[in-house]
Amino acid sequence: MSRVYNFSAGPAMLPEAVLQRARDEMMEWRDSGMSVMEMSHRGKAFGAIAEKAEADLRRLLAIPDDYRVLFLQGGASSQFAMVPLNLLRGRNRADYVNTGAWSKKAIAEARRYAEINLAASSEDDGFHRAPPQSEWSLDPEAAYVHYTPNETIGGVEFHWIPDTGDVPLVADMSSTILSRPVDVSRFGVIYAGAQKNVGPAGLTLVIVREDLIGHAREGTPTMFDYATHAKSGSMYNTPPTYAWYVAGLVFEWILEQGGLEAMARHNRTKAERLYAAIDGSDFYHNPVEPASRSWMNVPFTLADPALDATFLQEAEAAGLSTLKGHRSVGGMRASIYNAMPQAGVDALIAFMQDFERRHG
Repeated sequence: MSRVYNFSAGPAMLPEAVLQRARDEMMEWRDSGMSVMEMSHRGKAFGAIAEKAEADLRRLLAIPDDYRVLFLQGGASSQFAMVPLNLLRGRNRADYVNTGAWSKKAIAEARRYAEINLAASSEDDGFHRAPPQSEWSLDPEAAYVHYTPNETIGGVEFHWIPDTGDVPLVADMSSTILSRPVDVSRFGVIYAGAQKNVGPAGLTLVIVREDLIGHAREGTPTMFDYATHAKSGSMYNTPPTYAWYVAGLVFEWILEQGGLEAMARHNRTKAERLYAAIDGSDFYHNPVEPASRSWMNVPFTLADPALDATFLQEAEAAGLSTLKGHRSVGGMRASIYNAMPQAGVDALIAFMQDFERRHG
């Protein structure tokens, strides 16, 4: 078997130790006589899996007791609607910060339910930076403030948490959750699709402060009400049980590596090395303002776009997979989430340098 270095933005690579553990437990989990995929979500065996996964996640993120953790379906895209449906609480205004493709989708969905104030936007700058809070214009009547800490497509990241006072701060952390420590108490809601740093596609994490639960607007579908899932332990319907199980294995793996402080050191080092290689060359270019560069998603272009197809073909042959940039921006993109080892980034850098020598 020959595994490649998978630089996909999501579904992304998982730690090999997690895949091996899942393989070993595929046919039978412990002495249950069945695979996790076959278990009733209401049985004792899966109950133990779910309980441990939540406990480990709470430990990793130091989640305060007055926050609920929900294991849902629907991806972050469903949260684009669930957030306004649950958090407007009788109001009709919300603040959003626009920093790229995922922010724009969240804004478009929220406009179906409320009047949206663009508190800040970097669209005029080509989405190449995270606007400092000194540029923000918050609406005093807003029910909440929403932002995307990391834009997966554009590779733009906030390296600070906005201050919104008593107004709940909502974050789409799909591509940054568990990549470093974060002060959960600064947020009203954190949500994240699992398929980058958490586990397989199909699971969505929602961390929500308890006082924000139970206020869904009239007419909200039952499955879009946070209270539905909080009251039922995320088991109102059949949850994505296998994805939940694998997420639990990932949480265990992160704890074994030393927790989120260790992940932060690992991720910072990988990103710094890759950006240094790009900045040290006239052949490659990253368009993002240095202070706003993502640790997780590193887009770059070649001096001659006519070489893009050759670069991708040769990279694939060298075991460096899924480096094509998003269709909306082109170029290349290396997503280097928690599971990407330093060796993978070093292999990419060595390939880039060799490609430049041969084609530059």
